[in-house]
Amino acid sequence: MTSPISGISGIGAALPIAPVAPSAPSSTPAVSGPNGDFASMLSSGLENLQKVQGRADELAVQAANGTLSDPAAYTMASTEAALATQLTVAVRNKAVEAFTEIMRMQA
Repeated sequence: MTSPISGISGIGAALPIAPVAPSAPSSTPAVSGPNGDFASMLSSGLENLQKVQGRADELAVQAANGTLSDPAAYTMASTEAALATQLTVAVRNKAVEAFTEIMRMQA
């Protein structure tokens, strides 16, 4: 029989979390014009999605081969890829919804 879990102590002594430094700007050149920023953001987002999915695929192959040293790395990469895909689909759905709404407007 196991003993019940006692209260957590010493939480106040935890170290503060350091702020995360912003990442370097994307190397994708910005397109000029009113839609340039959105187009470059969309392109950069899709490139990032491909990289994240590629990394998760690499780790999945390593896990299948038995050469993966840290299974948690695959779990994190897989979850990151799933979230990035969900975000991309949500953005696409909103863009299609906005386009449909614009097409319904009367001239």
